Amino acid sequence: MKNIFLLILLTFSMAAYSGNSPESESVISWLEIVDSGKYAASWDESASFFQEQISSSSWVQSLNKVRAPLGRVISRKVTSTSAHSTLPGAPAGEYVVVTLATNYQHKNSATETVAVTKNGNEWRVVGYFIK
Repeated sequence: MKNIFLLILLTFSMAAYSGNSPESESVISWLEIVDSGKYAASWDESASFFQEQISSSSWVQSLNKVRAPLGRVISRKVTSTSAHSTLPGAPAGEYVVVTLATNYQHKNSATETVAVTKNGNEWRVVGYFIK
């Protein structure tokens, strides 16, 4: 019985860690849009708060400068998620910050951080950072 409990606990821990949460799945879907070079579409799929902070054309320019030179994604793995009721510079709300370890064609060992907020039944991006 003890072994079954440990197996169940381990399974739940791995599911949470592997990024199978709705928030992580939304982040991965959004990043796939960015990865495909559809930067304007990624802006369209972001939260209204994000869109109020940066215009679509400025977003596209920024990603062309920062993301495009990294090349294709070799691997990406969710390393952590954390829930927040506030984020710096954002109104109070429901947020989840997802951190990912990403290897690009031209940059190994990058860290992507994506913040999402709940809009209705969907999680939408409010912030994206690559380090």
